[in-house]
Amino acid sequence: MKNKNYFLLLLVLIASVGHTQAQYASFPEIIINLSLPDYSSLKFDGGIKEINDTGIRGILLYRLNSTAYIAYDKNCSYHPYDAECSTVEVDLSKLFLKDACCHSTFNFSDGMPTGGPASRSLIRYRTELVGSVLTITDEIIN
Repeated sequence: MKNKNYFLLLLVLIASVGHTQAQYASFPEIIINLSLPDYSSLKFDGGIKEINDTGIRGILLYRLNSTAYIAYDKNCSYHPYDAECSTVEVDLSKLFLKDACCHSTFNFSDGMPTGGPASRSLIRYRTELVGSVLTITDEIIN
């Protein structure tokens, strides 16, 4: 009976770990010269730029202010392993981020869910600004 209880406890622990861990993407540092025309959308607070082919489903780069840039993975936190859905995009209003499949919405300033079934924030990658050069690393900071 004691072995059966340990086995059940082990199954519960394994099942709970699978639901709480998010995917992780390893990628080389992304170095961006913000003075290039490709990044003109980031010249003003609230500016957004998509960077595809990196991260899990791409990265959304958001300018919070002149010294703070936030890099979110476009992978929705609700069903991060769903191959056909689970991609966050900028809403047409440009006021928030939205997953069109599960209808979760997220705040630009902190990546926290503001509606829908998602309960965890978006993956946020470390950024560092030196002069006009912004570096994004695969280090997750949330």
